[in-house]
Order: sequence, then C-alpha cells, then structure tokens
Amino acid sequence: MLESRWRLGNFLCVGLDSELSRIPELARKGTVRATIVNFNRAIVDATKDLVCAFKPNPAFYEAYGEDGWSALRKTIAYIQEAAPEVPVILDAKRGDIGSTNAAYAQSAFDHLGADAITVQPYLGSEPLAPFFEREDKGIIVLCHTSNPGAGEIQNLVVGNEPLYKTVARLAVGKWNTRGNCCVMVGATYPEELIDVRKIVGDMPILTAGIGAQNGDLARTMRAGLDKNKKGLIVNASRSVIFASSEPDFAQAARRKAEELHGEMRKALS
Repeated sequence: MLESRWRLGNFLCVGLDSELSRIPELARKGTVRATIVNFNRAIVDATKDLVCAFKPNPAFYEAYGEDGWSALRKTIAYIQEAAPEVPVILDAKRGDIGSTNAAYAQSAFDHLGADAITVQPYLGSEPLAPFFEREDKGIIVLCHTSNPGAGEIQNLVVGNEPLYKTVARLAVGKWNTRGNCCVMVGATYPEELIDVRKIVGDMPILTAGIGAQNGDLARTMRAGLDKNKKGLIVNASRSVIFASSEPDFAQAARRKAEELHGEMRKALS
C-alpha cells in the first residue's frame, strides 16, 4: 500500500489527532461520536489524494470513552471505504508483556481494522511477538521520538553506540523475520534520522514533528529518503487538521496538505 502511494509522489501522512475542543463549530453534531466522525470524514475527503497514510492517535478517542472508541472505529472504516488504497497507522505506542500485547494486537487489527501500529521496544522482542506475527500488518518500532526530552533515554550509550541505534539494528535484523517491521524517528532530530537510515537501508521510516514541532521538512526529506527516493512517511497532524477553525476548515486542511506535498516534491527533485 505504501509503495503504491510513494509511486504517486505521496509522502505526507495526516495525523487524525482530533481533539474535541478544537473541532470547528461547523463540524459539530449532536454527540461526541458524531462530531469526531463528521470532522474526520471531512479531513479525509479533503486530503486523501495527497497522502501516503492516515494516522489516528487513540488517546484523542479514548478520552471520550465508548463514544470515542466508536468514533475511532467508524473513522477507520470510513477511510477504508473512501480511500481503500491508503493505509491506516494506529499511533498507539503499545508495549507490554506478551499476553497483553496479544490483546492489543487483536484490538488494533481485528476490532479497529488498522493496517499498522506503533509499538514500544523497551520490553524487548519476546513480548512484541504477537505484533510481529501479524505478517500482513506493519509494526512501527519507536526508535528516536520527536519530543525535546527524547535523548534522556534514547541517547544513552549501550556498548559503543546510542540506544536508538541498537533499536534500529534489532528492528532491521532480529525483529524483522516476517518483513513487516518499520521504525519511527522524529523529524526534529535530522542527524539521528540520517544515522537510522544508514542502519535500516530501505525499511520504511515514520517521522513526525514537521508541523507544530517545527521540524525542517526539506532537511527531513534529505535525511530520511532511502536510496530509491522512497521509504519515508512524513506525518503532520495539528498543522493540517486544525489549519482553520472557521467554516472553511476542510478546505484549509487541503491547502496546508497541498503546501506540504509541494514542499516534499520539491525536496524530492
């Protein structure tokens, strides 16, 4: 699915972090579920031809209980109906013991219908097996995150290299027996992104932080693309979906997506 989107020159991933309090008045309906789903549908319709993926973060849905979970499931179902060629990444950052991860995998893939999920590597490979066993699903391992304090743990030296490099080596080697492993590296750390790309070769890399976190998009593209000028999933969330709080919110989201898409194409060339 990603390869087909990259062939179109699409590298943008729109993060559906649909915080209820920021949803414009025009999109609001009678219930929390209806409001979130209506807003997400408008964003999906406005941007689906420009993206390589959509990435909902469950936190913004879990916060509203049953209504929120239902909105997340309906959002993913709508993407599969309106844009079946576009993969859905569940940005859940799951990571626990094996039996718990088996339940997380069942929820993400069988109940919600996601195509990929982000996972935490801190517990090691054995507990992650329930995810990696789903060979038709993408498993995106957090390698170096985009937040300012990421280095406190991720840059600790293990042996003779920072921990994030060790995680990258595990992801491309030991953990990738089914060929469904990917990694995540924040766009706010371009040097680390260069390091990880060297380690993982043409493995897909999800990167975030180019919008509200002010990552350098052109530098991110140069650092993260593989040797075939593919392999990169560049996420933008709030800067796209909340580009306007006015009635033109969907059109504004498309304009911002077009702007980012154009910048990526320029960097690609």
